[in-house]
Amino acid sequence: MKLAVLGGGGVRSPFLAKSIIAGADKIGLKKVVFMDINETKLRTFGVIAKNIAKKLNPAIEFELTSDAVAAVKDADFVITTLRVGEDEGRVKDERVALDLGILGQETTGAGGFAMALRSIPALKGYCELVKKHSKKGAFIFNFTNPSGLVTQALRSEGYDNVYGICDAPSGFKMQLEELYNVKPSELSMTCFGLNHLSWFKDIKVKGKDVSQELANDPKLYKNTEMHIFDKDIVRLSGNMLLNEYLYFYYYREQAVSSILAAGKTRGETILEINKHMMSELEKIDVEKEGEKAFDIFISHYLQRENSYMSIESNHGRAYVKTAPSMKEFLDTPDAGGYAGVALSFIKAYHTGEKVEMVLSIPNAGAIDGLEDDDVVEISCIIDKNGANPVKIGKVPDMQMNLIRAVKFYERNAFLAIKDKSMDKAIVALTAHPLVNSYSLAKKLVDGYLKVHKEYTGAWKQ
Repeated sequence: MKLAVLGGGGVRSPFLAKSIIAGADKIGLKKVVFMDINETKLRTFGVIAKNIAKKLNPAIEFELTSDAVAAVKDADFVITTLRVGEDEGRVKDERVALDLGILGQETTGAGGFAMALRSIPALKGYCELVKKHSKKGAFIFNFTNPSGLVTQALRSEGYDNVYGICDAPSGFKMQLEELYNVKPSELSMTCFGLNHLSWFKDIKVKGKDVSQELANDPKLYKNTEMHIFDKDIVRLSGNMLLNEYLYFYYYREQAVSSILAAGKTRGETILEINKHMMSELEKIDVEKEGEKAFDIFISHYLQRENSYMSIESNHGRAYVKTAPSMKEFLDTPDAGGYAGVALSFIKAYHTGEKVEMVLSIPNAGAIDGLEDDDVVEISCIIDKNGANPVKIGKVPDMQMNLIRAVKFYERNAFLAIKDKSMDKAIVALTAHPLVNSYSLAKKLVDGYLKVHKEYTGAWKQ
């Protein structure tokens, strides 16, 4: 079997390669291709990824290419992890919004709309290539942000083989497992909502519901992603735990204030770190000096990871990691990440062994009050019949009000991008809870169409 990664020259590629190769034998994977149109990054991060793959399992055929058709040809599975417009595009997305006093975060904020402007047309093109050149029934696992909106758009266009994946829910589950010192099979929880807008309920350890005791446990607010939330917001949420991205909705003014006080956005911070990393890597032969290249990569990568959410929340990460050597990195059991989600899906589908995981898929009646084709982020049971969302039923009004508002935004944002309609874009952003203003929505649309003209072309009223 063959797996292709579109966007294989990204900074996370070495981790992605490790996850894929670590799980390759479990699904009978024989060939992996990393594709990226940025050949400089492919020759850098792609080569580091290839070196890791060879050390872990030299029997797996691992290729790098900038040819998308060659990458997806005869592929059984495709992972999309694109950043159209790269780091510079993200900086523009955040700044256009921030100059208006609006959060520009690239998934939940207005910046997510700007990223979708560039991502959705590109991904539609790749989906067509998969349809023409990949194996019949090939699965596409989308990790391109804003993942929920992008997956909604692709599903709405008829690409029913697309599944949205995100490593945030699985990463949070691992933190809770460590908190209780239990195995993955001994802790369960149910996730529902939208991508980067989800809640976790019915948390059980060895079959016992621990939701209430966990909500009152000081360690939860110290040693996990919940450290950025007040205990009271969990109580008001019915003892449900929160996806960390809900911080941007529940602490909106604090996030904007913190970014303005910092003097730079998250995107500008990432751009600076990545430029310095590339500068250091350009001084060596990445292919021949593999371990040195890895040392440079991992030190810079962890600099950005350990600073995650620090600008927006004025909190450091609950989990601060130190840079491992290449040997330590290879010897450490793989944490999975979004590749792990994809591989678990593939394994369950082919073996029939039931697995529960969180995906972004059509609602199909799982959450009352949403349309069947509304893409939601939800716990699913995966088996040989595919993905089936866990029935959630009625959702409390506090959560449902936010879900409906953001889903309205997502649906209209997709239609705006599809039709190149300024009016539909203004309607979408006016309804977005983090904009909630016609006048600001109009300025955002004008600003984004201006700075991203090379991607958007001319839009109609």
